[in-house]
Amino acid sequence: MSRQRSMEKILASEFVSIGELVRLTGSRYSTLKFYTEEGMLPFVQEHENLTRRFPRVEAIAKLNEIKELKQQGLSIPEIKARMGA
Repeated sequence: MSRQRSMEKILASEFVSIGELVRLTGSRYSTLKFYTEEGMLPFVQEHENLTRRFPRVEAIAKLNEIKELKQQGLSIPEIKARMGA
């Protein structure tokens, strides 16, 4: 069983896991995975089999931008074009 980091530690981290990003943003895991695969969320992955790590501040800002554009009625392809993904 993996122990979850405290919210305090997560908020102090430069990088977070996808699960921690779920906790921080209230977004669904599947949604974050989709955005990652579509190139809409920045991440680093040192080796193929290692966990993707997301730059916390930048990833949250991108998610907020995506949410805002979706509320304006933009489609995923339109959002990707607007974000340069």
